[in-house]
Formats: sequence, structure tokens, C-alpha cells
Amino acid sequence: MTALIVIIVLVVVLVLGIVLYNGLVRKRNQVDNAWSQIDVQLKRRLDLIPNLVETVKGYAAHEREALEAVIAARNTALAAPSEPAAQAVADNVVSGALRQLFALSEAYPDLKANQNFLNLQEELTATESRVAYARQFYNDSVLGYHNSLDTFPSLLVARLGGFQRKEFFEAEEQAQNPPSVSF
Repeated sequence: MTALIVIIVLVVVLVLGIVLYNGLVRKRNQVDNAWSQIDVQLKRRLDLIPNLVETVKGYAAHEREALEAVIAARNTALAAPSEPAAQAVADNVVSGALRQLFALSEAYPDLKANQNFLNLQEELTATESRVAYARQFYNDSVLGYHNSLDTFPSLLVARLGGFQRKEFFEAEEQAQNPPSVSF
């Protein structure tokens, strides 16, 4: 009878361990997927920048510094390692450069009226919203994953399974708002 109870307890512990391990794997994969969504949106934004620069260049050719700053920020972001801290820094630089570029449009009424510029600005604003949503989803996923790593009994399985904590995506305060220009 005692042997039967020991066997039942071992089976229950084994099943619980498997369930907890699989839950941790699912949460870790969700964090990785959420990160890839941020990466996709950041790349989408970077792909829009050359078209925006070319459009502005036609109207504000002598504003070379602002145009070069946007191009340099884009190149820095493309070269940044694909990890939250490095991407957050690169994202902040790109956001700042885009704000400067959009501020130029105030000095050029023809640029403000250009349909191509307006379309690109709208696309970038929509992309910024997608980036913000993807960041929030990623950080929520990281939080859920960390909660699983830190709570009993899954923390035992996490330690045995070698699960590691993930970084949150933390943007600077000023970079959390998408660039906007009122026309």
C-alpha cells in the first residue's frame, strides 16, 4: 500500500513538472515572438525613411544636416544588435531624427502640402503606433514570463530547466510618443 502511494505521488510530481516546464517553454516562446514583432515594426519604419528623405530632399535640399541625421540614425539602427537595450537606444535616435525632419516641414509650405510627404508621414505615424503596441505586448509577455520564473512551484522547474530572464524594452520618456506634426 505504501509503495502504491509513493508511485502515485511520483507520477503526480512528474506530471506537474511536465506541465510547468511546458508552460515555461510556451511563455518563453511568446516573449521571443513578441520581440520579433517589435523587430518587424522597427524594420518597417526604417524602410520608410529613405522615401521620406528623398521627398524632403526635393523641397529642403539645403537642410543637409537634418537629412544626414536621419540617414545616420537609420544606419545606426540597422547595425544595432537585435536585443532590447540596443534596439531601444537606436529607436530613440531614430525618433529624435524624425522629429527634426518633421519640424522642417513647418518651414516649407509646399512640402507640407505634398501628398507623398503626407502619405509617408501617415505611414510613419501608423508604424509608430504599431511599435508602441508591440513594445507593450512584449513587455507584458516578459512580465508574465518573469512571474512564472519567480513563483512557486514553477521556479523550481525554471531553475532545473535553465530558464533565463529576458530584458524589458525600455524607451526613453521623450521617445515614447510618436513624432507628430500639426498641419
